[in-house]
Amino acid sequence: MIHFRIVAPPDGARHALDLLSASSSVLNIVYLEGAARKPEGDMIMCDVAREDASVIIGDLKELGIPEQGSISAEHIDIAISDAAVAAEQAAPGLPSDAVVWEEVESRTSEDTELSFSFVLFMIAAMQIAAVAIVLDQPVLLVGAMVVGPEFGPLAGVCVALVNLQGRLARRSLLALAVAFPTGALVTLLTAVVMIGVGAFPDDFADAQHPFTEFISNPDFLSFFVALVAGSAGVLSLTSAKSGALIGVLVSVTTIPAASNISVAAAYGAWDEAGGAAAQLGINLSGIVVAGVVTLFVQRRYYVARRRRHLMDPARTRAGLPLGHSARGTASARVEGIEDR
Repeated sequence: MIHFRIVAPPDGARHALDLLSASSSVLNIVYLEGAARKPEGDMIMCDVAREDASVIIGDLKELGIPEQGSISAEHIDIAISDAAVAAEQAAPGLPSDAVVWEEVESRTSEDTELSFSFVLFMIAAMQIAAVAIVLDQPVLLVGAMVVGPEFGPLAGVCVALVNLQGRLARRSLLALAVAFPTGALVTLLTAVVMIGVGAFPDDFADAQHPFTEFISNPDFLSFFVALVAGSAGVLSLTSAKSGALIGVLVSVTTIPAASNISVAAAYGAWDEAGGAAAQLGINLSGIVVAGVVTLFVQRRYYVARRRRHLMDPARTRAGLPLGHSARGTASARVEGIEDR
């Protein structure tokens, strides 16, 4: 279940109240007249089945609630109620498979910020990966993958391509374009220093690393793993099962590959550096391709469902038209729905 808190002027609030009251997937509606102060207006609180959350938000947008007030949403961990069970049954699909698109956009927007901490995490992950490669320690390699923050911007690129959001795409690509070279440069300098003080072997070719040599030897399986991981990562982002994201981070080798470029360059092993660069490109491409395909399929399902919802008689209770969006064709395209 998703808990909504809606603030709107009296007229908008009454329309929203009529809409929510007529929906079979909404329950626990609380109406507080004149309770809001900034902005001034009425407050409505309710619980919505996760499967219908984005659909209901779409109707509230049609009523102009975001322009006049606000819509806040948060997850409900436990809902002990027969009415809640009935609301979930009234909404088609399973809660764990439902996508709250506004939540997806909010998550990716936060994770694509080019912040100081993001770059530091990238540097830290690549430092750990460098030691793992030189010492041939898969355990350290896994640690580097977990620390790496790169999946956030990669997911942002996928969401931006599917939803045609140019601003999100630019922010995501900027974060990747700055963080990866910065991390690689710092790792290169670290490797040179480590070689100079004797902490790393003098000759990288003599340092056998059978457990980590796959990083600089890309093949078809590298691309296949990236595809599977990219799809799983997006599914973890869009579904309620976000714990799967950790598994994704330890399944691909973006951070180790980037770090291996720097380590190999420090030793002058240019063939290995080229192989690691190819591995990095394969993984980044595979993740984005799989992520875009997965999101596109999920988005098409939502659009079809939203179109069916436009025929719901409950919309007329709030003064919304049947069969098409009240926001007009241009706004509907942004939402992924065109008037017919």
